[in-house]
Amino acid sequence: MALEKVIVVGAGPSGLLLTLLLSRASIPVELIEQTEGLDTNPRASHYSPESCHEFDRAGILDEVREAGFIPDGVSWRRLEGEDKSRLIKITNPALKPGDDPESAAFRHRMVCLPLHKLGKILETHVKSQGTAEIKYGRKVVEIGEDADKGKAWVKVEKADGSTEIREADYVVGCDGANSIIRRKLFGDWVYPGYTWDKQIVATNIYYDGFKDVDFDDSQFFVHPEHWHMVARIQPDGLYRVTYGEIGGLTYDQLKERQPAKFQAILPGNPTPDKYGLVNFSPYKVHQRCVDRMRVGRFLLAADAAHLCNPFGGMGLTGGIADVGSLYDSLRGIDNNKADDSILDKYDEVRRRIWHEVIDPISTENMQRLFQYQNADEFVDKDPLYKLVREMQNPDKKLEKGGPPNASVTVSQRWLWS
Repeated sequence: MALEKVIVVGAGPSGLLLTLLLSRASIPVELIEQTEGLDTNPRASHYSPESCHEFDRAGILDEVREAGFIPDGVSWRRLEGEDKSRLIKITNPALKPGDDPESAAFRHRMVCLPLHKLGKILETHVKSQGTAEIKYGRKVVEIGEDADKGKAWVKVEKADGSTEIREADYVVGCDGANSIIRRKLFGDWVYPGYTWDKQIVATNIYYDGFKDVDFDDSQFFVHPEHWHMVARIQPDGLYRVTYGEIGGLTYDQLKERQPAKFQAILPGNPTPDKYGLVNFSPYKVHQRCVDRMRVGRFLLAADAAHLCNPFGGMGLTGGIADVGSLYDSLRGIDNNKADDSILDKYDEVRRRIWHEVIDPISTENMQRLFQYQNADEFVDKDPLYKLVREMQNPDKKLEKGGPPNASVTVSQRWLWS
């Protein structure tokens, strides 16, 4: 059946991307957002080949690549020592003479662009679509279905306090970890999974000291106390530094500890006058997934449906993959190539991928940073270290330790997807 309208709730990257994909397929979409505009916080984002595939389908990949940059790769390092030496490195594929830059292998290489800049690109494209409309300043307060009409509806409250009912064939909750759609479907405190006993502090900084060390564009530091990640996120030298902290501390306690933490983990052991702290964002870390991503004419995607820790970018990649799968399902219904039951398959497959791929791998990505007593134990025991070293030396028996700056050119999917 031809779809009359889809309502998407939440104008984050996933909601905007789904709106753009559907509207480009001539499916009318109404995007509802509680706030008055896009989030402008420069959060880090590395987009995997799978994400770039979806950006290509949405017609924005070229702009994303132009606005961002292609990172050189990612490494795991020792914290100790002035050089903070690499243990292993995975490199982003580089073009060689004769390679086709437009082939999927190179066109869809990992690209880095902060989320707020991606959001602006998506918003601009959505606004250019005649079949899409963004409505800011609308808070969903009730939801329901009209069986006689075969429609789902949401009651929204506007800034002036007035309310209105909006109807559509389907309503998709892309409204993040605190999703009102999920809470209305299952209850305010129903989100199966657990919260880590460790906290994460995400910061954005400018620091000239990064120029004095042989850092890659992204690196993870293996240490039982001072485990962290450092990644360049803008060509102008803005870096994301995300580090682990003791669970249960307040915002003020974490902020008080930040200077000492930076002095312990950053090259050169800088004092606060040596760097510019742009953002400081502590948050709890969750591994959660709903029991159903479809309830009647309501669907969930991305953080509204599942959460994981940020190390490896699998939450973002999984959310974008949700969007691509849901777009294909809704377009199939619109084109009479699939019936409504395809949405049950969307629910089944995407939840299975979270449980079998995203959750276990993201958990390992985080645990490997702090579970070893030191970097030597990481070298002795870590499966990823052994895998990369074996790929680097396929005809040789793996020797303990290996060269100090080991690297291998493989697909970034080992880490990011």
